[in-house]
Amino acid sequence: MNNKIIIGAVAAVLIGGVAVAAYQRSNSGPQFAEVVRVEPVVETETVETPREVCEDRVVSHRKPVRDPNKIGGTVAGAVVGGLLGNQVGGGSGRKIATAAGAVGGAFAGRKVQENYQENNIVQSTQRECHTVTDTSTRERQAGYEVTYRWNDEVRTVRMDRDPGVALPVVDGAVVTQAEGSSQPVSRQ
Repeated sequence: MNNKIIIGAVAAVLIGGVAVAAYQRSNSGPQFAEVVRVEPVVETETVETPREVCEDRVVSHRKPVRDPNKIGGTVAGAVVGGLLGNQVGGGSGRKIATAAGAVGGAFAGRKVQENYQENNIVQSTQRECHTVTDTSTRERQAGYEVTYRWNDEVRTVRMDRDPGVALPVVDGAVVTQAEGSSQPVSRQ
């Protein structure tokens, strides 16, 4: 027999076989992997919320001093002391008593004003604020653990959606990501 005929016949058989297999694959309809189990995956997250807390507090402080050198108390004490000293004795004794009363009164007036200034306390209300953080936890669904069976193998994959009862198979591979679709796949 002629070699060219044999080679041509073998090539025709091979090409025909490939064409028949491709035709059967394209006409066999869509294929699906069976979904065996779907479990929601829940994650717990901590949420921190800052907030401001304010409270009014009573604060005591010394009233501002208007006469830090205590001149008013010294002069008033000297006048009162001098008047009282003038009431004592007569003649030159009266002059000495007046002078002594003025000096003693000045010293006493200065001390009275000093004590008054140190103890002149006033109270005011001040608002004090600070930030506290409230902490809470919440659960959120992070996806689904999907267990499926394909070609007698059982596998698990995490998906962002519930796939329904079946996963599509394209070119022999299970499709776990929907392109632009969030609808579950169902068998027909």
